[in-house]
Parts: sequence; structure tokens; C-alpha cells
Amino acid sequence: MAFWTYMLKCADGHYYVGHSDNLEARIAAHQSGVIGGYTHSRRPVELVWCETFGTREEAIAAERQIKGWSRAKKRALIVGDWDLMSVLARCRAGG
Repeated sequence: MAFWTYMLKCADGHYYVGHSDNLEARIAAHQSGVIGGYTHSRRPVELVWCETFGTREEAIAAERQIKGWSRAKKRALIVGDWDLMSVLARCRAGG
């Protein structure tokens, strides 16, 4: 079974990071408002990034890591700018 870590862009421009074992159903639930909380009042949402993991623990670890990132680093992940991600990681580590 695959587990997903995903990032949504909300209507207000904020990013939401979560994990699921059924990505399509989870995105639909966010979109319809079935899931309360952060995304409920920020719909519609758009899936901007996702990655699969072999275990739920790996997906949760990735979710927690990404939630701690700056907005700039999240944007770099979304567009796949690995050079910028590396620079941003060094800036944070040194700062």
C-alpha cells in the first residue's frame, strides 16, 4: 500500500501539507469541505505537489518536515528547483 504526502494551495494563497493512503479521496474531501479545519474556509484548493512513500511513518515524517519549511522552500519543492532548495536549506541551517 502506498502512502502520500501532499501539498495543497488554498484559495487565499496559503499552503496546506498533509498525508493520506487515498490521495484522490482526501483531495475530494478537502475540496468539498467534508474535512473541517484549516482548508475548510480556504476553498477551493489545488493539489500542487505530492510524493508516495512505502509506509505511513515515512509519509508523516515528510509531512512534518515540509510543514516546518519556509514558504520559499515549499515553492521551490513545488517547481522542482533543487538548487534553490539547497540554498534555502543552507541559509536556514546557518541562520
